[in-house]
This record gives sequence, structure tokens and C-alpha cells, in this order.
Amino acid sequence: MAVRWTGNLGEGTATHRGYSRSHLISAEGKPDVPGSSDPSFRGDPSRWNPEELLLAAVAACHKLWYLGLCASAGVVVTAYEDAAEGEMLEEADGAGQFTGITLRPRVTLAPGSDIAKAEALHDAAHAKCFIARSVNFPIHHAAETVAG
Repeated sequence: MAVRWTGNLGEGTATHRGYSRSHLISAEGKPDVPGSSDPSFRGDPSRWNPEELLLAAVAACHKLWYLGLCASAGVVVTAYEDAAEGEMLEEADGAGQFTGITLRPRVTLAPGSDIAKAEALHDAAHAKCFIARSVNFPIHHAAETVAG
């Protein structure tokens, strides 16, 4: 994986306003991911910023573990979407950190699937997710499970 800054507008980082925060995240055989900083830090709002990518990584890791655990447990998921939200704290000097993430998966099950078992598998997915196990802030789950 590589991150290549593409924001030199001719003068490098001579001034804070004189360069773009744009970059490309790339890896062999995969499409590039256009990145930037958050717009509040002079970033391009049309590109992914690192905070969004971390939030997406947490949500995707949970989803992947959850779907695998459901398949192993005989719980048939027919649709899954998440409206994850992150909370951050920014210090006066510009430093900051995530203070928590709340995943809000909406899971649709095939008729006859066990809703209670499906809901319990979110805790198991959280316990196995590599990303969730690697961060130093809490990750909460506010799942909604419906029968299809």
C-alpha cells in the first residue's frame, strides 16, 4: 500500500495555503482511493479523509465478521447497511482523537431466521474484529434487525 501526496501546487509547503492536502492511496491491482484532509483543515470535501477512512474500516470490519458469524450460525442475512458515526475531541492546538464510534447496522434477515441470535452475534463480531481490537476508544452498537 502506498500514499502519494499529489498536492504540490508549485511551491511545496512554503505556506499553509500554498499546497493542497490531496493524495492517492494505492495498491497493486486495486483502484486508487482519492484522499485529502477534512475540509476544516483545508481539505477537499470530495475526497476521503483519514477520519472517514477509519470510521469506514471499523464499520466494514464489523460487517465482515458479523456476516461470517451469521453464516456459521445458520442466520441468513439478506441485507446489511450501516450508518456509522464517530465522535472526536479536538484540542486547542489542533490535535485530536476519536472518543468513540457508534455503529448503526440495519440488518434484514430471511424469513424464519432467529432475530435474537442475529442480534447477539454483534457482540461476537465486535470481539473478533481486528480493527475494533486495535483502537483505544469504545465502539458501541445500536443495531436494528428486521425479518424480511
